[in-house]
Amino acid sequence: MAEAINKGLEKYGIHATAFWCGWEGRRVWDFYEGQLTLGLIPSDYRVERLKMLMEGSDFAKKIHVTDLATHVGYMPENPYDPNYQGTLNACKEVAERCKKNGQVFLFETGQETPVTLKRAMQDIEKSVGKGCVGVDPANLLMYGKANPVDALDVFGEYVRGIHGKDGKYPTDGHFLGEEVSIGQGKVNYPVFIARLKEVGYDGDITIEREISGEEQKKDILAGKEYLEQLIG
Repeated sequence: MAEAINKGLEKYGIHATAFWCGWEGRRVWDFYEGQLTLGLIPSDYRVERLKMLMEGSDFAKKIHVTDLATHVGYMPENPYDPNYQGTLNACKEVAERCKKNGQVFLFETGQETPVTLKRAMQDIEKSVGKGCVGVDPANLLMYGKANPVDALDVFGEYVRGIHGKDGKYPTDGHFLGEEVSIGQGKVNYPVFIARLKEVGYDGDITIEREISGEEQKKDILAGKEYLEQLIG
């Protein structure tokens, strides 16, 4: 697969901004079961998923991608929660493997507050070096964790990747808010882009639209045009 991907990237002139590494096992994307099934947080899944992320780093090296991203899960806000230290130790191992492979490990935002995420970055930095954040502004809203513009005030110096995605706040205490096309949700993109420039971010914005079919293509192209106007 690595050889096929490398050929495809070269043939179509594509720059892969990151390798988003998933993990197997039970996964429920909501506010209840999600706490027990997502990322490295559940201790029952942690060892196996840590192995998957290590393999993902090795695969990313084969396709010459330097950023490895994932959802770590619902990182506890309480630093004395036993799941916090256990998850942090696993993240440090992934970060070490990434460092060995000439990569950076990115935490994708959404399932924890900006302050909790910054604490994790600071705790990782003490032993591995500076951690990094892949900001999905829609996720911050859809999980009800933060306004993405304000979140940059908290962890702006750790930002290394951006998802171009839009969404709305949750209206139900059990389920995530709705994802919508860029410009149709609650992400204030004009202010968000301006704030990214202020914190010194000059990297890529990778558009993400989590539907399928022709509507997905239409929304991606419209989002691209919208974002290019703001960046320009």
